[in-house]
Amino acid sequence: MGELAQQGYHFNVMRRAIELIDAGGTQMTLERLADEMDMSPAHFQRLFSRWAGVSPKRFQQYLALGHAKALLSERFSTLETAHATGLSGGGRLHDLFLRWEAMSPGEFAKGGAGLTIFWGWFESPFGPALVMGTEKGICGMGFAAEAGEEETFRDLLSRWPNAEFTEDPMFLRPWAQTAFGVQQEGEVPIYLIGAPFQIKVWEALMRIPSGHVTSYSEIAEAIGSPRAVRAVGTAVGRNPVSWLIPCHRALRKSGGLGGYHWGLPVKRAILAWEAARLEAEELAL
Repeated sequence: MGELAQQGYHFNVMRRAIELIDAGGTQMTLERLADEMDMSPAHFQRLFSRWAGVSPKRFQQYLALGHAKALLSERFSTLETAHATGLSGGGRLHDLFLRWEAMSPGEFAKGGAGLTIFWGWFESPFGPALVMGTEKGICGMGFAAEAGEEETFRDLLSRWPNAEFTEDPMFLRPWAQTAFGVQQEGEVPIYLIGAPFQIKVWEALMRIPSGHVTSYSEIAEAIGSPRAVRAVGTAVGRNPVSWLIPCHRALRKSGGLGGYHWGLPVKRAILAWEAARLEAEELAL
């Protein structure tokens, strides 16, 4: 089984485990979890720790519904300090180097006319992922664990109605493998296809380090539109490149999760996974 396929398998197991943790709360012991998963405690612990970087018991704390509020007080990043935090800590998406460029407003107005967009399905740490990209870089990424593959494909396809779409996973494979951690070196180019205001919001999101969060109001302040919190929330929700443009790291000021285009269970899993990975990295230093 390849590394990407293993990640997908692990997430299917972890998704069930997360549901059981939600249902059982702190009373859900390792032994009960393993029994429910029809595994030995030792095997389940190894599998879980390989995926999350920490033990199931520790992950329960990150998965708690109040964890988003704790993140805002403990791992909050203003956009001015986020870049420095990323450089001094584990880095945004670990050692992944992102480079991006944006489509001009005139080109965006054409709805993708003249563009060839390649697409393919890949396994990720969070289930099946649809990746789309042009010759300039990845322009779309969505998760199908909650929405389903058909709806995920229809959703991204509708973003650029006048583009020509071609299935070509081999063209996208090197970028996907780097994005999902299979390859530890290399860069992932991103091609931002959106309206000017949306692109400003997405560029701000890319300054938030892995394991940290910010608020919608902070993003609005950072892009010079402090009263446009609602519009910022809409732009965050329309982010076409999930994970690489980390819209999951934007929370409500109250500590609420807010929305997530690909399903709140996926957002919770990603936030908990990133927090756990950051802790594991810090302990290893």
